[in-house]
Amino acid sequence: MQTPVLFLTARDTVVDRVAGFDAGGDDYLTKPFAFVELVARLQALLKRAGTNPAVEAAGLRLDPVRHSVGDGMTETLLTPTEFRLLAHLLGRPGAVVRRRELARAAWSHGAVVRENTLDVYIARLRRKLKQFDGAPDIATVHGVGYRIA
Repeated sequence: MQTPVLFLTARDTVVDRVAGFDAGGDDYLTKPFAFVELVARLQALLKRAGTNPAVEAAGLRLDPVRHSVGDGMTETLLTPTEFRLLAHLLGRPGAVVRRRELARAAWSHGAVVRENTLDVYIARLRRKLKQFDGAPDIATVHGVGYRIA
């Protein structure tokens, strides 16, 4: 089995991308990027390679096929919306992610998301993450959004 190669870089010219593919890359993603896009690209690459597409971030293992999060010893299932929210937050460690950005990442274009709906999903994620030793906290930045702490 061959390991798929994904170039993750700030070099975004056509010449750079072609050089990456010529060097044996299977996919090419330029910065800045959305974490959910990275997960989707990894999932596609690993599916074709026949391997597990789980991604690790902040001591957690996100599995986009099972929609689960785990710490290597325990695993819990997430709804697709919870998964997208957590993936987006983990993709911006330490950064404050605005409420509107989280809503766009978690719900489809055109979906009406009320203020408290996002809060409810964040509360559910917090409860699920508490079961993992050393898991990051989701901190509220009042009036702005949330961040992984």
